[in-house]
Amino acid sequence: MKALVAVKRVIDYNVKARVKSDGTGMDLSGVKMSMNPFDEIALEEAVRCREAGLVTEVVAVSIGVAACQETLRTAMAIGADRAVLIETAAEIEPLHVAKLLKALAGREQPQLVFLGKQAIDDDAGQTGQMLAALLRWPQATFASKVELSASGVQVTRELDGGLETLALALPAVVTVDLRLNSPRYVTLPNIMKAKKKPLEVIDAATLGVDLSPRTRVLEVTEPRARAGGIKVADVATLLDKLKTEAKVI
Repeated sequence: MKALVAVKRVIDYNVKARVKSDGTGMDLSGVKMSMNPFDEIALEEAVRCREAGLVTEVVAVSIGVAACQETLRTAMAIGADRAVLIETAAEIEPLHVAKLLKALAGREQPQLVFLGKQAIDDDAGQTGQMLAALLRWPQATFASKVELSASGVQVTRELDGGLETLALALPAVVTVDLRLNSPRYVTLPNIMKAKKKPLEVIDAATLGVDLSPRTRVLEVTEPRARAGGIKVADVATLLDKLKTEAKVI
């Protein structure tokens, strides 16, 4: 059984993102980039499935510029057997990603596709669902527990009102949530081994996917600074201000 894991290169979650002076997007110059944390959890789960003997091969895939190879090397250091970069300089959207992953899935023929539930840069949370629809595969989103067998996968997912358990036939698409696992620490020996693992680069143009933009960013701005609070003399004054001045934003 082969597992395909999509990993995205994003601004590191410890870095405070900056908006370009002209308001056209985020300033990435000199900024530390890392693997999307949700994708790291997805990769960890795929590697654990392989270590349990349920998956025979884990393939990591990323879409973007050549620098994404660094993210893929990290994925192989975590435990992916090999990696594929679908290289493009285009500004890709969730639907583009889903279509490119569908094209790659047609070549790789995985039985299971793992993705993070969302990327921390755009917070779209759409790619997994779109991919499942394009492939016509069953899907389970926001997975907090995954139990894989040769015949299918049972996924416990988190909802606003509690937990839901789904049983899916394979092949299937699973997007993962934070509480699924804790990714392992990448060791130096594994980093060295990752340099020798195969990394294939595919030109996105060869996959027959139209990458023309479907949305247009008008402006990117910093969030409003929070105003300072005030102190009140007593509870009665507080209640009065909550009734007359407090606003729901």
